[in-house]
Amino acid sequence: MEYDNKNVIGIDVGGSTTKIVGFRPDGQLIEPMFVRATDPVTSLYGALGKFTNMNSIELDAISHIMVTGVGSTYITKPLYGIECTHLQEFSCVGRGGLYLSGLSEAIVVSMGTGSAIVHAVAGKEMVYLGGTGMGGGTLTGLSKLLLGMDNVTHVVELASKGDISKIDLRIKDITNKDILPGMPDFMTAANFGKISDLAAKADIALGIINMVFETVGMLAIFAARTHGTRDIVLTGNLTNIPQAAQIFQNLNTMFNVNFIIPTNSQFGPVIGAALCGM
Repeated sequence: MEYDNKNVIGIDVGGSTTKIVGFRPDGQLIEPMFVRATDPVTSLYGALGKFTNMNSIELDAISHIMVTGVGSTYITKPLYGIECTHLQEFSCVGRGGLYLSGLSEAIVVSMGTGSAIVHAVAGKEMVYLGGTGMGGGTLTGLSKLLLGMDNVTHVVELASKGDISKIDLRIKDITNKDILPGMPDFMTAANFGKISDLAAKADIALGIINMVFETVGMLAIFAARTHGTRDIVLTGNLTNIPQAAQIFQNLNTMFNVNFIIPTNSQFGPVIGAALCGM
């Protein structure tokens, strides 16, 4: 297909949130955005309209629309007369992670409602390795159950005041000897294994976030070891949570890996989708 002198658009359709991005004919990335709506179709049309309007893109200047995500199955015809190509989501995850990180090989993790893990190598087929049900859905569900809160922004703000030592059992809590050389004593032995009767809501909020990130992180580390790489690129909405940077930096130190949260990390899969049309 020939896309010269026209823009390529990528759209990642979720259940109620749609992400959209584009590339100019010269390869320049057009700033990504997301739109929320009550259903995928409304979200999709709203995203495309808002995106083209904000970036002064005429419909006849779009060569192709590349779509992915769980809600993309609702797209059964061209959008405003523009042909759509459906893409396998895990391939988009891998491509987007490599583009954002500038790497030629990495384990790429997409942290959304659940978390998917992909082995990505430039110029080769992206390989889906599996994943875990741990993700934003876990964070939201446990926060609602344990804290009576279902707004992630509020949970994250509350967690900023939390003390993880009142929630997690750490190595230093169970031994004063080195289990392995170089292993820090603050390493988690059991998530929620030391929860105190005096633990405040802020402590519990931090414990939930820490458990989700550590679980996803360890699975990614096992995948990286299996495939002989240290580089792990994190993408998806959860990468915007402020606590993520410190938690994954701790894992870098403990396990000699290289977790990367690149700029625009939350848009990794949709950027990967658009790249497929370049």
